[in-house]
Amino acid sequence: MVAAPLTSWLLDSDPALRWQVERDVAHEPPEVWEATRARVATEGFGARLLALQDPDGQWAGGAFFPADFDFHGPEAADGAGQPWTATTWTLNSLREWGLDPAVLRGTAELLAANSHWEYDDLPYWGGEVDCCINSWTLSNGLRLGADVTGIVDWFVEHRLADGGWNCERVDGSTRSSFHSTLNALKGLLDHEVATGGTEATRVAQRSGEEYLLQRNLFRRLSTGRPVASWVDQFCYPMRWACDVLNAAEYFRQRSLSHGTTPDPRMAEAIEMIRAARQPDGPWLQSRSLPGRVWFEVDAPVGEPSKWLTLYAIRVLDWWDAR
Repeated sequence: MVAAPLTSWLLDSDPALRWQVERDVAHEPPEVWEATRARVATEGFGARLLALQDPDGQWAGGAFFPADFDFHGPEAADGAGQPWTATTWTLNSLREWGLDPAVLRGTAELLAANSHWEYDDLPYWGGEVDCCINSWTLSNGLRLGADVTGIVDWFVEHRLADGGWNCERVDGSTRSSFHSTLNALKGLLDHEVATGGTEATRVAQRSGEEYLLQRNLFRRLSTGRPVASWVDQFCYPMRWACDVLNAAEYFRQRSLSHGTTPDPRMAEAIEMIRAARQPDGPWLQSRSLPGRVWFEVDAPVGEPSKWLTLYAIRVLDWWDAR
């Protein structure tokens, strides 16, 4: 049970967040939260992003980077942060916020005609060489009705020997990454939910899941030590970053789509999520990923985060119901 004051605090939010709170925390009937979700297109965060779409279907004039991004300037320096305003990042947000894809009717065709990746000028819906980019493009393409078959095949062909994926494979990496593997799995799960998947994609997906589960979502297989300090540093928007909350949310969604129970190898990660809860109920924004944004959608670092609180409540409710 979530305390009434905490639920009221969560409900006092943008439609992009509120409809999920109504569904997953307040347990309102579908007619309530579906009506709120429909407002994402006309109010608040969702409407603001829709108003920023370019006539050619893109946002900020680029596929992954804004058109005015200087790859040799200060914004590209280490630590400056990836800009989060271009097409892929904006489509990711609208998808996460539950925007009805019908609102973006015609966008898939516009992007096919006008958008190319900054890497080698590759066509947008054909994907790139980066597995995280390809995962987001797969998920967005499935929602918008684009032909992303080639990206599905790419994931099967580019899985690494240890079971996962790494965005630095193109630079010679042969070891999987927690971040890259989690992001790849999200795209493959969306593909499986939308199409049923193929035998090859299901094998690849299970392999990536085992990569994370064998490591308890956060430990090095070689030493058993946490892979890095970020494992329990939660942030929203999550963007590309893996932490135990983001990873647990993937397995929650996977479990719900398959009707399976939580894997016990997640137990320690779940307790890390539980331990981060504040005495009065919420979870704090632990860090932020620097970079240019259209506008802020959550609390600053150190303050209670409604988005993270929603994610954590959902994960703990799912785990505790097992």
